[in-house]
Amino acid sequence: MRSLLLIIIFSFQFSILNFLHAAPKREFRGAWIQCVNGQFQNLGTEKMQQTLTYQLNELQKDGVNAIIFQVRPECDALYESAIEPWSRFLTGQQGIAPSPYWDPLQWMITECHRRGMELHAWINPFRAKTKVTHQLAGNNIAIKRPDLVFAYDGLYILNPAKQENRDYICRVAADIIRRYDVDGLHIDDYFYPYPAAGCQIPDQQDFAANPQGYGNIHDWRRHNVNLFIEQLHDTIQSVKPWVKFGVSPFGIYRNKKNDPRGSDTNGLQNYDDLYADMLLWIDEGWCDYCVPQLYWEIGHKAADYKTLIHWWNDHANNRPLFIGEDIERTVKHADPDNPNQNQMQAKYSLHAQLPNVSGTVLWYAKAAVDNVGGYGTMLRENYWRYPALQPLMPFIDSTKPGKPAKVKPLWTSDGYTLFWQAPKSKSWRDEAVKYVVYRFEGKEPIDLDDASHIVAITTNPWLNLPYDNGKQKYVYVVTALNRLSNESAPVKKKVKL
Repeated sequence: MRSLLLIIIFSFQFSILNFLHAAPKREFRGAWIQCVNGQFQNLGTEKMQQTLTYQLNELQKDGVNAIIFQVRPECDALYESAIEPWSRFLTGQQGIAPSPYWDPLQWMITECHRRGMELHAWINPFRAKTKVTHQLAGNNIAIKRPDLVFAYDGLYILNPAKQENRDYICRVAADIIRRYDVDGLHIDDYFYPYPAAGCQIPDQQDFAANPQGYGNIHDWRRHNVNLFIEQLHDTIQSVKPWVKFGVSPFGIYRNKKNDPRGSDTNGLQNYDDLYADMLLWIDEGWCDYCVPQLYWEIGHKAADYKTLIHWWNDHANNRPLFIGEDIERTVKHADPDNPNQNQMQAKYSLHAQLPNVSGTVLWYAKAAVDNVGGYGTMLRENYWRYPALQPLMPFIDSTKPGKPAKVKPLWTSDGYTLFWQAPKSKSWRDEAVKYVVYRFEGKEPIDLDDASHIVAITTNPWLNLPYDNGKQKYVYVVTALNRLSNESAPVKKKVKL
């Protein structure tokens, strides 16, 4: 019995070591920080900053390298805006500024970049009022222009059929991108509203007045959303072409019974129910990354996780594919093949096996921070133990910055420190915005593809070194990254620590 137990332990440790050795150097490791759950409402400036600082610190320990931060849940703002009112999910009442005054989006950008993380601003484009909001500010678009919205199941929705609404949303997005140093703009699965029993979308008159050549209202609605997605993509590109545009659709595109291309599932459909043709947007290059929300468990009768991740791997490979993971459901359900453990290991094994899956986004950040089911521990000790660079996006840019200059260790009041200077640049394409620092033992082969040697991904042009007695030889390697994480040639520096 003892021998069998040792074999099991050794096999588990061997599999963990194999995974760590094969840890990818590039991987999107995101987490959604939402506000509509009320976690920040009425906290006040100091308490909210403390809460976010704690969350970011824990997520950094977990290996997260990108935060998707909800800044516009209902035509409002968790940032300073001359267009839309302050969000009630921040201050408790829409239109009331935070006191003491601060700008959560700007604060988050600063804090994320300081930790080497990207910050993607998450907006809900068409929703003007959630079900739980009962009072809107006077400058909410739904109050100023009630002709632009329709009511549906307690919601107010900016009518996607109206070009004026598409222009308005793109103006809001352009304002964010122009004034803030965000790395991405992110939208989720809310286009036309989720179907509600007994409710009908009140747009028949719009369709009759301007069918745009379509014979049925369903194709017409999809066309309206397609026009918006293309316009939003073009808007982002025109303002700051390096800002990534990400879409997180509902996890089922179409069921196979309705479309031979569909998945072997039986659930609500992006294409038919939300009028979102995600595959078209990917094929046309209107989005830069896709994060389907695969929140179900392996073995779910209507929407099996394993079936869906294979489907998205096969169909969404014209753009980087990241998987939206529900932490609580993952740890709640047992692995069908190993009933004594939850499904985290099985799901991450699928991620590693499928060639077009290049990242994960956690739903939601607080569940990882709270370490529900030990999920955060497994990230930091296993799956995301080593740092990772962002996946490449050569369709936006493939230019490499120059290599860091004047790499040199010096003694300072803070100890032994490795310094370098930014390379010269001519445009945003070859501008260095971050640096990667690797460490190797004296005679160890230099392998920059091995993420276990990354000791820092930083915006600082320096790194404090762990000096001991000055007898151990190391080689430090410094590279530069541009805004799309294209990596420069390396610069090596031998040091004794």
